[in-house]
Amino acid sequence: MKSFSVREICVYIERCWQHRKNKDRKTLYSHILIIIISAKSLWESIWGELNIREPLWPPIPDHDGFSALHCISYFGIAEVADTLIKMDRWGVNQQDGAGMTPLIWAASLGHEEVVRLLLGNKHIRPDRRDSDFCRTALSWAAGNGHKGVVRLFLRPRFSNPGSIGGRWGKVARVVDVLFGERYVDPDSLGIYYRTPLSWAAESGHGGIVRLLLEREGVNPNIPDMKDGRTPLSFAAKNGHEGTVRLLLGRKNVYPDIPSRYEGTPLSLAAKNGHRGIVKLLLGRKDVNPNSSSGSGQTPLFWAAWSGHHAIIELLLGREDVDPNTLSKMHGQTLLTRAAENGHVGIVKLLLGWRGVNPDIPDTYYGRTPLSLPAENGHVGVVKLLLGREDVNPDSSNECGETPLILAARNGHCGVAEQLRSRKSRRTH
Repeated sequence: MKSFSVREICVYIERCWQHRKNKDRKTLYSHILIIIISAKSLWESIWGELNIREPLWPPIPDHDGFSALHCISYFGIAEVADTLIKMDRWGVNQQDGAGMTPLIWAASLGHEEVVRLLLGNKHIRPDRRDSDFCRTALSWAAGNGHKGVVRLFLRPRFSNPGSIGGRWGKVARVVDVLFGERYVDPDSLGIYYRTPLSWAAESGHGGIVRLLLEREGVNPNIPDMKDGRTPLSFAAKNGHEGTVRLLLGRKNVYPDIPSRYEGTPLSLAAKNGHRGIVKLLLGRKDVNPNSSSGSGQTPLFWAAWSGHHAIIELLLGREDVDPNTLSKMHGQTLLTRAAENGHVGIVKLLLGWRGVNPDIPDTYYGRTPLSLPAENGHVGVVKLLLGREDVNPDSSNECGETPLILAARNGHCGVAEQLRSRKSRRTH
């Protein structure tokens, strides 16, 4: 049999489907059969040309165990899928080399009619996982934004048949024995312990998030295993304001659960510059604006680190947020953090804010807000700080190094000149 290249197959398929409406059914099926026959050589070509060694995200079809039903489900050809399923020659739950079943392929690519046909088969196991990412068909559909497919999995016929004696209960186990695994767990945990809701929230698929939240028994607060992020954390980090509103509208969603490193949803939104979400979260009484992350950073510090001026103004507008608070990491003030990264606008804002002390050293090395920008060569920040009479230009760190020494050692001539000029003015 002739081996087709990836390009030849892809061009052929594109042309075939562009003109499918003008072809009679017999001609259409003959084209499809060529695709099926070529499937194995196609996937072998893909793997060879890409020189694949590690699992892909998302995965591509693996030729090992990739049957005609896999192929038709992958391309979403419902007319042929119906025939192949009725022939009962290929197992509807068969996994290819990546552990992907025909149902997972169809669901992940949004082929709703093929999913409907597969779910109607009496032997189907709708909650089977792929072997690389341990994700179910529902998980893939939710993460990829296929609302119609998700709705099919959430139908009552796939609901948990019982809850006595454990998570799924004795009733479910009996049903499994008699009829096979026919239920769908809407909270199925895949790679990194992530739920379908988590995947949908991360990508901002609001319609799917709403569907899952309406499903009885869905836990909206399950954190992932990698960093401890909840669905709300993922939505806040990526700036999906509509999804955040949906989640906050649920009474059983806890808005202040911290992740291991970057902190609460408020910290994630502040770090990534999502002002609307920060405003939403600050409007909640159950959100602590001073909560610190595992790395010891508050939302205010994350905003300063990333240079988000508008968010800093929002946070400093709160009476319960102190701009002189020291971070748990290196014991720095907010001004020190902004100055270190050269954020001139934020330094200017803080220097004009009431109660900000511009000369507090950190507790780690004894470095003042002036020391770090001098060492890093941030001329604009150094100039702003030297304009303050309450900033000591000769302050030294624990090693006895002054800002001038640090600037000179790193070759920052402009900064060194600014410091010498200030020193000269003080001596006259």
